[in-house]
Amino acid sequence: MLLEIITPDKTVYSGHVKLVQLPGSKGTFEILNHHAAIISTLAKGKIKVVEESGNELFFEVDGGIIENLDNKIIVLAESV
Repeated sequence: MLLEIITPDKTVYSGHVKLVQLPGSKGTFEILNHHAAIISTLAKGKIKVVEESGNELFFEVDGGIIENLDNKIIVLAESV
């Protein structure tokens, strides 16, 4: 899956991942390969990213929006 984390200032992350855990406004959720299409708001919290190599990354966000469609995840974050 391709993940992009974008703020108004810059692209914070762009790469291929196997798991993304997100702080949804209604609770934490995960996106794996071939997840159903989704658009959701994000609350303040931590995004966990597991890259294809198994490396784990964490990003603190102050809220935003996430869209997943055809294994492309776009996170529009207010700040990271």
